[in-house]
Amino acid sequence: MIEESKGTAPSKRSFWQSLDERLGLDALNYNIPKHGNKLPYMLGGITFFAFVILVLTGIFLTFYYDPNPANANASVRTIMTDVPFGSFVRSVHYWTAQAMVISVVLHMFRVFITASYKRPRELNWIIGVLLLAVTFLFFFTGTILKWDEEAYQGLNESKEISHFLGPLGLPISPNLASNVPLLARMYALHIAILPLVIGAIVLGHLFYVHHFNISPLPWKNRRKSEEKPEPREPFMVHLKGILKYGLVLFVIIAVLSIVFPAPLGPAPVTGIKDATLPLWPLIPLTAIDDLIGLWWVLPAMAIPLLFLLAVPFIDRREELDPRRRKAIVLLFVVGVAIFLVLMIFGMTLSPGRTLVGG
Repeated sequence: MIEESKGTAPSKRSFWQSLDERLGLDALNYNIPKHGNKLPYMLGGITFFAFVILVLTGIFLTFYYDPNPANANASVRTIMTDVPFGSFVRSVHYWTAQAMVISVVLHMFRVFITASYKRPRELNWIIGVLLLAVTFLFFFTGTILKWDEEAYQGLNESKEISHFLGPLGLPISPNLASNVPLLARMYALHIAILPLVIGAIVLGHLFYVHHFNISPLPWKNRRKSEEKPEPREPFMVHLKGILKYGLVLFVIIAVLSIVFPAPLGPAPVTGIKDATLPLWPLIPLTAIDDLIGLWWVLPAMAIPLLFLLAVPFIDRREELDPRRRKAIVLLFVVGVAIFLVLMIFGMTLSPGRTLVGG
């Protein structure tokens, strides 16, 4: 027995060595600063974990979903009522989408507060901002596919916005491939194009995280850091932490999915306008539409995006501590406050709208 156990150990080692030789897994085990294994520095990985859940549950849903406008709502209802585990899987997809929005926004907050966008990480910040924008687009297209009244209203508003965009609005315009229902095009965006775009962006993001390593703590004295370097730990510890928090997230999502299944409104009725509210991440845009008109939704999306893209070039000093970057931090806080005020307005004061969700 002892000899057998001794004989299996080299076999196991040779298996992992052989696997590493072909896949290069050992490259992931580079050292990172110890603070990189704290929760705020794992939010990017948790976002990716949520994305994987969305892909897996989305694959399941594609087997039963019909993107034809005449059948779309009924097919979602069938998933919820007739497909084994269909209600649970769709609910996990629904709650995970919201969790991904929260985690990617919190990740951006952490990167901004710790000034991790500064030289030499400017490009990775830009990649991250693009990931944030695509995540919101991914979220929006997903809300359309259930094809209830709220989805119908959202699609109509996107068609109107496409007219303001001119040629740039063709992908969401009925003028492109007019024989193909716009819902089917949104479906293609959601299940094929946007996941590929997000996947490519994430790969670039991870490459630069590896290349530049985890950014230093912003409030740590640089001279003291040079005299007494921070302990470092293998990146595999970071991955284990992401997996641990990811599993906790999945348990929370599973409980929410059982207690609060994803809602679904009735099939849309043509001619009804401004009757419902979208899910909470999109409510500020609805509030802008109600306050000053749909055209202003475009600058409302473009201005924050351009500001975030410009942040590394506005704040060029070497200072990392947020307490000594008051001007740029104040601008950021004002932007967040405006977003929250618009959300509150949209949920409480938008005339004639009801919160449908789903």
